[in-house]
Amino acid sequence: MTTAYVNWGESKVKLTWIADNRLPQRNLITSVHGFCFYNRELLMVDLKDRGWDFPGGHIEKGETPEECFKRESMEEGYVSGACHLLGYMEVNHHDNPVWNENSPYPKIGYQIFYRMDIEELHAFEGNYESARRIFINPRDGADYYQDWHEIYQSILDSACSFAEMREGK
Repeated sequence: MTTAYVNWGESKVKLTWIADNRLPQRNLITSVHGFCFYNRELLMVDLKDRGWDFPGGHIEKGETPEECFKRESMEEGYVSGACHLLGYMEVNHHDNPVWNENSPYPKIGYQIFYRMDIEELHAFEGNYESARRIFINPRDGADYYQDWHEIYQSILDSACSFAEMREGK
């Protein structure tokens, strides 16, 4: 478990990475994200409003978290493949002075994270929010993602460790 305080805009939030194969309560899940790998390289997508990122987004009505991640990976990176639940990041707003009962997110919410082993690279069309995709060495994630912090590094480490365990290394 890794914990850090970060600033999201004007908000100070406490983030905790919890590697777990069980999902938290559905109404507390705020978004779903993940790391996609192809030939041991990490997919990064250039989102038109945020810069380089990894795929993810909000769950649509009737979707499971895994279905959401698969849809977001296709819409943003034009990839599909097998997904594996890594765990979740707890987003705690107890120390956030701008959070209130009318906030769109719960005081304690969860962002779910998956690892995708890409099985198919589809033609990149850029029809949604991403302008392009690239594949990088996973060690270089912090060089691309503007607000990279130790929580994301812990999640990426979990994604890489998952692959090593499956390969028997």
